[in-house]
Amino acid sequence: MKKIVILISGRGSNMEALIAARDAGNLPVNIAAVISNRPDAAGLETAARASIPTHFINHKAFAGREAFDSRLAQCIDEFEPDLVVLAGFMRILSDGFVRHYAGRLINIHPSLLPSFPGLHTHQRALEEGVRIHGCTVHFVTPALDHGPVIVQAAVPVLDGDDEASLAARVLRQEHLVYPQAVRWFAEGKLTLENGRVRLAAELAEPAALVSPVLAASGIR
Repeated sequence: MKKIVILISGRGSNMEALIAARDAGNLPVNIAAVISNRPDAAGLETAARASIPTHFINHKAFAGREAFDSRLAQCIDEFEPDLVVLAGFMRILSDGFVRHYAGRLINIHPSLLPSFPGLHTHQRALEEGVRIHGCTVHFVTPALDHGPVIVQAAVPVLDGDDEASLAARVLRQEHLVYPQAVRWFAEGKLTLENGRVRLAAELAEPAALVSPVLAASGIR
């Protein structure tokens, strides 16, 4: 069984979705640890209640990003994870950290990348007047909010939407596709070829990847 370590900075709702999927028997992984850069992150209590080891490393105690990332990597590596999962981890990671976990570090971003990288994605989507918004699970590369896409889920942008209503609609899809992406990794179904993600099922049946994405999107 694959081991994962989850990094959070706050409540960690995507972490909660991963724990729920594991507990339901839908995610065959050992969540070896949850680590936060904030000692007051609510998700640490959630993880502890689920009997998952927790740690916090206060980034404010370090002189710079590289020093913090080095200590964070030491903590992660003690658990020898197969995959490191960013679940609302609000830190820009150094190039050295990302290279250390190349091919085994994933993130979920609340937009359909490459559109709207960075912060305030939902408000920016509304300001641009897009009709389709969503979320993206991707492997992390040194470029911010960039990297090979594993899966995306799309939602409609409705005429009466504000930032909160759109964010809530996207978050529901995040909680579906992130456990799915981690499961694909755990089951050995993901490969990286020339900077592009391939699914084992996709190689055997070209249409196989389409169904999960559309099913998660809520669009028919």
